[in-house]
Amino acid sequence: MNEWLTTAATAAVLVTVARVEGSAPREPGAKFLVTARTLHDTIGGGHLEMRAVEIARGMLASGAAEVRYERFGLGPSLGQCCGGVVWLSFEPVAGSVAEALATLRRVQTERRGDYWRVASIAGRPRNAVFDAQGTLVAGEAEVPRHFPRTASAIVLPDGWLVDPVPAPASHLVLFGAGHVGAAIVRALAHLPCTVTWVDERDDMFPPDVPANVVIEATDTPEAVVASAPPGASYLVLTHSHALDERLCAAILARETVGWFGLIGSKTKRVLFERRLAARGFPADRIGAMVCPIGVPGITDKAPAAIAVSVAAQLLITWEAQALAAAAMPRQPALQES
Repeated sequence: MNEWLTTAATAAVLVTVARVEGSAPREPGAKFLVTARTLHDTIGGGHLEMRAVEIARGMLASGAAEVRYERFGLGPSLGQCCGGVVWLSFEPVAGSVAEALATLRRVQTERRGDYWRVASIAGRPRNAVFDAQGTLVAGEAEVPRHFPRTASAIVLPDGWLVDPVPAPASHLVLFGAGHVGAAIVRALAHLPCTVTWVDERDDMFPPDVPANVVIEATDTPEAVVASAPPGASYLVLTHSHALDERLCAAILARETVGWFGLIGSKTKRVLFERRLAARGFPADRIGAMVCPIGVPGITDKAPAAIAVSVAAQLLITWEAQALAAAAMPRQPALQES
């Protein structure tokens, strides 16, 4: 998730797709961070990205201190079949740009909500970060404060880039730090989601986890179910069937569950259906439990194969939920600050 943001690089150029006309590899707001030797994230690959890397590394080599804003015709000048037009901004990561990225990195890790970055596309690099209430939380005060809170990046007529940085909408509470749990965490590391990884055994967790993961080592994992955000997804794959059952009961007791998966065979499902029915849970709630987990057609039981299958299943689920949410009547837009 947001590798451009979770990578803390000092000597770097932030490249952002600021505007698009016609067909293009990525949407406005897509970006990557370019250093002298590494790339973090992507603006779509191909000739456009190669040219952007050349420009960014040229800026680093020359010590360029100003923002560049360039237009690229994908068909005529770059020979890409997309055929559209893309405008890219190239921001040296220094001063208020570095401050803005550090702030966004912190608030994304802490899941504090949606933010907007306002950035200059000419002259010296200038950045400011605003929260959903329009409060300046980082960067320079001398930037536009009245701008539309759009869902994708836009360039204002007076030459400022409004760059939304939304909080990941999808959250998974993953119970179990065994081989399968660890493989699933790795599979989700670069996807637009956050993960709370729960186990009673503190020594089971690796020393380093992806930036989108928070570890909960607790003797009362059921309490994590109650504290999860509304609409969260849950995945139960612990070392104990008894604990699995307690967690299933805690999850089914919640009213707002986005998705709920339990690792196991069809036989385990039948057994748990009986036990949960005996606890008084209605058939429709039990029927929403996904067990076995994973997309149909993948039968390999190796942890890595299970992880790929489950990650695909979660992506399908989360994208369907996002489409359903987008189809709902919109709330009144936030007022400009």
